[in-house]
Formats: sequence, structure tokens, C-alpha cells
Amino acid sequence: MDITPAELRARQQAGTAPRLIDVREPWEYEEARIPGAENIPLNTLPEHLDALADGKDDEIVVQCKSGARSGAAKAFLTQQGFTNVRNLLGGILAWQALQ
Repeated sequence: MDITPAELRARQQAGTAPRLIDVREPWEYEEARIPGAENIPLNTLPEHLDALADGKDDEIVVQCKSGARSGAAKAFLTQQGFTNVRNLLGGILAWQALQ
């Protein structure tokens, strides 16, 4: 089940935010980012599996510009055995619309 920007914001405000991974390119991340997001570009995700492996059952939200790359990231992580990966619906564009 995916997550809306409003749900994510409410979770952040409540102090129960999941791990947030921004799969956009570094230059995109520098232009705009969600507080607390860590930048792991989609094409480098396989190289970061070992670092992420300790949290295979933790809730992870993946996010990109509009939802396409993060959808691919969610599928990849799920294939790798991650059990609680959610896509931020609408990506950073939808997040910014909340502002």
C-alpha cells in the first residue's frame, strides 16, 4: 500500500516517519527535497542493498519527482526481499503542492 504526501506529513509531525529514500538524481535532490529524505539515486540502488539490508522489514517510503522512478524502486526492493516498501504518490511534485 502506497502513501500520500498528506499521510507522510502527518507521520513526520507525529514523530513516526518511516525511512524516506529519494531515488532522484543528486542535482534534483539539491533543488528540492523532503526533510529527512536520504538520496540514493535509482541507478545506484543495487549498490546500496547491503547498507539497507538491516531494515528489510522496516517501513521504507521511496520517492521521486512524480512517482515513476520510485515505483520502479519499490518493485526492485520488494524483489530483493524488503517487506514494507511504500511509494509516495505523486512524488515531490505532490509534496510541494501541500506547501
